[in-house]
Amino acid sequence: MRRCPAFDKSRISYAKGWQTIKGFIPMYLFRRQRIRISFDIDDTLACHPHHCATEQNRLPVFVHRWLGEPLRSGTRSLTQELRRQGCSIWVYTSSGRTPSYIRRWLLLYGIRVDGVVNSVRHNRALTVHGLSNSPSKFPPAFDIDLHVDDSEGVKIEGYDHGFRVVVVSPDDVNWAQRVLDAVAEVQQQLAWQQLLGRKDTAHERSEVLSS
Repeated sequence: MRRCPAFDKSRISYAKGWQTIKGFIPMYLFRRQRIRISFDIDDTLACHPHHCATEQNRLPVFVHRWLGEPLRSGTRSLTQELRRQGCSIWVYTSSGRTPSYIRRWLLLYGIRVDGVVNSVRHNRALTVHGLSNSPSKFPPAFDIDLHVDDSEGVKIEGYDHGFRVVVVSPDDVNWAQRVLDAVAEVQQQLAWQQLLGRKDTAHERSEVLSS
């Protein structure tokens, strides 16, 4: 199977980033974090053909009509690479699509997701967290480390409510690389948080022993 140069480039930059981190973190403290990443559907994963290229599928035409939504080109390769890096893949949509529909739609393209958040589940989460200024999406409620969306508005909500968002427009041909770069950045952030957390614990332990 032919390899995409963008993914090869991502592996190189990803590896360099981790080598840099490992240079500062002792190996006995180093533990790679598992990232949970979510994807929006409308104009992110499901794009109309006149907006962007779509994934090819060998399924009969009537199945496509039944599903009614083309999948953005590059999604399959991207999710495979994310799986290879140990990421957990979710879908987070503001629509009322049911989880069963979303899972079935993606499985027909060979993509498995670990979790689905739709409008119903989102609203329940907001109620539990008692958010008065309700964002359209709230990934922290589901332990999601990075959300992929086409909306700049969601990115602004991320700044306001403290969650990470990478924006990919429907016409961005390098969207998959943009996601992989964001994942590498999150991995680095989590590694530093892990290191600082261990340092704080060690400092507290030394204070107890010296008191």
